[in-house]
Amino acid sequence: MNTTSAKPYSVSSPPTRSTIAPALTLILLAPLIAEVLSGATRFSYIFVLIPEMMVWGCGALLIREVVRRWDAGGTSMLLLGLALSVAEEFIIQQTSLAPLPWLGSTPIYGRQWGVNWIYFLFMLGYESVLVVLVPVQVTELIFPEHRSEHWLKTRGLVISTIVFLFGSFLAWFAWTQRARPLTFHVPPYHPSPVLIAVGLLAIVLLAALAYALKEFDRPRAAGAQAPRWWVVGPAVLLIGFPWYALMALIFVPTLQHNFSFWLPVAAGVVWGVLAYLFIRHWSSSAGWNDMQRWAATFAATLVCMIAGFFGSSLWLRMDVVGKAVLNVIAIAGFLLLALKIQRRSVRAA
Repeated sequence: MNTTSAKPYSVSSPPTRSTIAPALTLILLAPLIAEVLSGATRFSYIFVLIPEMMVWGCGALLIREVVRRWDAGGTSMLLLGLALSVAEEFIIQQTSLAPLPWLGSTPIYGRQWGVNWIYFLFMLGYESVLVVLVPVQVTELIFPEHRSEHWLKTRGLVISTIVFLFGSFLAWFAWTQRARPLTFHVPPYHPSPVLIAVGLLAIVLLAALAYALKEFDRPRAAGAQAPRWWVVGPAVLLIGFPWYALMALIFVPTLQHNFSFWLPVAAGVVWGVLAYLFIRHWSSSAGWNDMQRWAATFAATLVCMIAGFFGSSLWLRMDVVGKAVLNVIAIAGFLLLALKIQRRSVRAA
């Protein structure tokens, strides 16, 4: 959720043997937060966590490594997170291109020119924040001594890239060739080569922009004082929950067709940009520290966990109970992490 504090503002150190633990932690946390804690991946098909670790986990790890090697900041990380989301939605699982199978024969509100625009916009914000920004920040809060280090050597970069590409193929095959026709019983869908090309071009442009803006998050010489952590948390909750209005427009028919879908798309874009500017302003202010970072990531995770229960009345009982148990464990883990951060602050003082 924090868009600038990921940058240590110093030249990153080379990886050491001790960076294996944070690298593996990030590989697990990326899909755990975005998919499992949210309920998008449930206990009844938890086996998909493996390819999710390969795609989301290695993807987040590679993005963090690139940002560190560029000596860039959170804006570059956000842009690369958006590029990863475009890859997922247009290239890998193509969910924003194919008609959404769980809607059955219901017309998809917001679908035009072969793109599910409202769904795509929601996922751009959700995946860039919950797959990349939040897990990276949480991992660096767990391992603060490795925050400014590279976590991968050249061999690790190559292996992570291969795992990411292979996991992407597995995710594409499992979803487009198996889940859609066999589970949802929908006909095969073949996206337009033009849309695939547009997705690839968007990925390249976002990566180029991330590199061009690598100096964008330099700290200000002077500025307003950052708010207290107990202000940051509620503010992020207020920013995060309205984002789910986009999904409500897709799944609640009574909210549809009363106005052009381009209105909520435009409103969502404005909301996302304002949220970025708001958090960036705070995180570049004097006094922004680990407790504020913790509050922002905890609140963002709370949003996805709470909102993830919407529609759970149709789940298997084991899925509802499993999600609830994991959410409680996650909350306990965040609270323990806060205590650890406060103890570090006391020792540093």
